[in-house]
Amino acid sequence: MHQAVILASTSPYRQALLNKLNIPFTPYAPNIDETPFEHETPQQLVRRLAEQKALSAQSTFKKGIVIGSDQVAVINGRIIGKPLSIHNAIEQLKQASGQAISFYTGLAIYNIETQTMDSIVEPFIVHFRSLSQQQIENYIHLEQPLHCAGSFKSEGLGIALFERLEGKDPNSLVGLPLISLIDLLAKHGIHCL
Repeated sequence: MHQAVILASTSPYRQALLNKLNIPFTPYAPNIDETPFEHETPQQLVRRLAEQKALSAQSTFKKGIVIGSDQVAVINGRIIGKPLSIHNAIEQLKQASGQAISFYTGLAIYNIETQTMDSIVEPFIVHFRSLSQQQIENYIHLEQPLHCAGSFKSEGLGIALFERLEGKDPNSLVGLPLISLIDLLAKHGIHCL
């Protein structure tokens, strides 16, 4: 019998990605404090938050395999979050213009019954084109990426902002590195094929 899969995320983007694997799952809204610790690196932050999200499901579920994920974007050594406003999105894309931006996605798999955790951090680098103010404003107007780290949607028109992508799995840009997820799920007896 298959283990129940729980996605500790209410993100429609992560849910759409997980649907690609054709594995039935239950979404769960983790309630954790996402404040970074002092001197915590971006990689440490996303791993910790992914693990905390996965662990949080044990308060509601007695068994199952829980997927937790978290992502940050880093420009010039500084973590940037979701812009939440047009002004902030414009500023983020102005900073990104002509730069290489690092994205780190933490991925954790927690087995509630055995209390075992596997976690990784998946890096991905986006090389941005040099963008004009008008291009930035046009893009934000068209796609409204106000709830996306880095102020773009790579699965949509955001691809037009990029010169080149560098990493193992472009799905990690959307928030869930599927190639690594498939490997981690297989360790817990869940196989996509």
